[in-house]
Amino acid sequence: MILLQELVSNTEAFQWFDKVSFKFISRFLVDIAAVFLLIRFIYFRHYRRTDLFLTFFGFNIIIFLITYLLNKVEMSMGAAFGLFAVFSMLRYRTENISAKDMTYLFFSIALGLITAISKGSWDDLAIMCMILLALTALLEGGWIIKKEHTKVINYDKIQLITPDKREELLLDLKQRTGLNIHRVIIQEIDFLKDAAHITIFYYEN
Repeated sequence: MILLQELVSNTEAFQWFDKVSFKFISRFLVDIAAVFLLIRFIYFRHYRRTDLFLTFFGFNIIIFLITYLLNKVEMSMGAAFGLFAVFSMLRYRTENISAKDMTYLFFSIALGLITAISKGSWDDLAIMCMILLALTALLEGGWIIKKEHTKVINYDKIQLITPDKREELLLDLKQRTGLNIHRVIIQEIDFLKDAAHITIFYYEN
């Protein structure tokens, strides 16, 4: 009888282990697939950068593993979002990361958090991730709002930076850069070098 009870107990333990394993693997696969689509087919398509791939995938996987493991010990939703806030504030001090890169890092962390602690099944998580990816693709693709780009340049014709010559300034910048510039912001003026730091705003042709 005792042997039978131990066998039943061990069988239940193995069933519980299999269930937990399937839950972990399914959520992890959904998370990896979502962040791969986000970074490879949305981020890389528009910015052509691969140097931050390790950052995006690394933060995503770390957040997923930590929150999934901590979720086993009745971690509250407030504690989960507190952990999310701590990781979202982290950044590398050796390199400046732009606002758009930080946004994609935020998305990568959010995907890891959602797939790790959400109470839904793996197909519910897949739908949530697809909605997030679809909205990101729409915004980045310029279908909802026309996408505006910026560049900071050093400009030498300082006589054209006055407000009354703004049209001449735009025309000169368009001719010299070949970009469809529609507005500029004067950042700094150096009268000693007869130059100015200008931020130009343009749309892709």
